[in-house]
Amino acid sequence: LPPPPVAKIRIKLADGKERTIQSMVATTFWGVDGVPISAAQFLESLFGALPAFFKDEDELRAIWSVPDTRKALMHRLEEKGFSREALGEMQKIIDAEKSDLFDVLAYVAFALPPVLRETRAAEAKASIHSEFTDMQQAFLDFVLAQYVKEGVDELDQEKLGPLLRLKYGNAIADAVPDLGDAAEIRGLFIGFQKYLYRRAA
Repeated sequence: LPPPPVAKIRIKLADGKERTIQSMVATTFWGVDGVPISAAQFLESLFGALPAFFKDEDELRAIWSVPDTRKALMHRLEEKGFSREALGEMQKIIDAEKSDLFDVLAYVAFALPPVLRETRAAEAKASIHSEFTDMQQAFLDFVLAQYVKEGVDELDQEKLGPLLRLKYGNAIADAVPDLGDAAEIRGLFIGFQKYLYRRAA
């Protein structure tokens, strides 16, 4: 027998648009005062808070496209009571586990439908095809595969070293002839991320 349909709740926010969440996910969220709140209350609270962090979709995309500013945004959200863990739970509740935390913020703030990481990576791959050398593309394809598998944390700057070791079998020096020196590799890793988060053509 097919599984029963997932019960969903529609929540109309102050922008007049509805957001849909799963009603059966057993998750407790916590308000800024430490009191347990429902998923719907958490969503409403997040919606109310997000305009203080970015003014529109383009600014969110710009922030999220750069590891440093993305990390700073996550830190600021955590300070306001919206932890990485809570946003991860919200990812499940809006049925976006195979998407990105970007999609949680974009869905809550602007009612943008979540995009699968696999789709986002495929679109980025098509965009970078003419921008980089074959060796650089091969490395970026590897990074994108890790992103699809593991999520946005794979795009943190701290992951660059481990990714290089994984790709080059601990012989990071072998990456230099392929990708350039350390500064060039870092620039490549940071620079390509904008292709993941730009608006669809």
